[in-house]
Amino acid sequence: MLILLLGSLILIAVSVTLVARGFGMGRSHVTNTLAQIESYGFTAPVVEAESPNAARGLVDAVAAALGNAFAARLSALKEAEIRRELMTAGLYTLTPKRFVGYRVIAAICVPAAMLWLTVAIGYPAFVSVLALVFGGLVGWATPLVIVRSRAERRADEVEQELPELIDLLVVTVEAGMGFTASMQIASTRIEGPLGDELRLAMQEQNMGLSMDESLRNMLERCETPSMRAFVRSILQGETLGVSIGQIMRNLADEMRKRRRAHAEERAQRAPIKILFPLIFLIFPAMFIVLLGPAIFQMMDAFGSG
Repeated sequence: MLILLLGSLILIAVSVTLVARGFGMGRSHVTNTLAQIESYGFTAPVVEAESPNAARGLVDAVAAALGNAFAARLSALKEAEIRRELMTAGLYTLTPKRFVGYRVIAAICVPAAMLWLTVAIGYPAFVSVLALVFGGLVGWATPLVIVRSRAERRADEVEQELPELIDLLVVTVEAGMGFTASMQIASTRIEGPLGDELRLAMQEQNMGLSMDESLRNMLERCETPSMRAFVRSILQGETLGVSIGQIMRNLADEMRKRRRAHAEERAQRAPIKILFPLIFLIFPAMFIVLLGPAIFQMMDAFGSG
């Protein structure tokens, strides 16, 4: 019975995938072309695509087909908001439709696995139904949770790296270079998420956008307090004609003070975060080690008496 159930689920998934791929094949070429245009600025994924993994390529194809099948419902799923979250997480080459396809795959595979576990263990039927519903919700929400957690980590890394960027800009600008040339040098020297954002901003400028528009796009992709202060200071400095070097020096001091205040805030929250493991994990082990021998001695003394 279990083998028939799993076989039926696999056949249904394959049939839905083939039908969705048949319907979406006419628009797939146009969709992929537009997705490549929207995700310009990075060549590393193209280099990696020269030797693709067969299993990953199959999953990507299935996700793209499912995403194209659900394309008519993307208006309700806020395609622009999904694209913004993906770009905030640094997933520039992942289209919203393929991401929705991944969510559909997870919403199918997770409840199928939970249903198999409940049936194999021998739980009642209502437990299997609850596991099926819960697994579907978990599978649908997990990819979005992963993307948002990655975006938060990436924003924290940008916050940590931004003062170093400003120091580099101060040195190059005060040495006589223009702001655009300084940004170009910084994009080649800085690694990590901030370096990716700088390189993307420079390529946007090479494709015809102004520096102001590139900075605004960078702020939209990575909107953190320090990045917001950096972009607004540059835009106001160019509008008012103030020296960029002086603005950068003041901004570096302000960001370091902000980072120090953030570190102090995290240090003050540490005792509260350690309270739960201290009470429920560390104290019981200490009581067992310290009071255990005394309790056994008391039990022996009362037993012999």
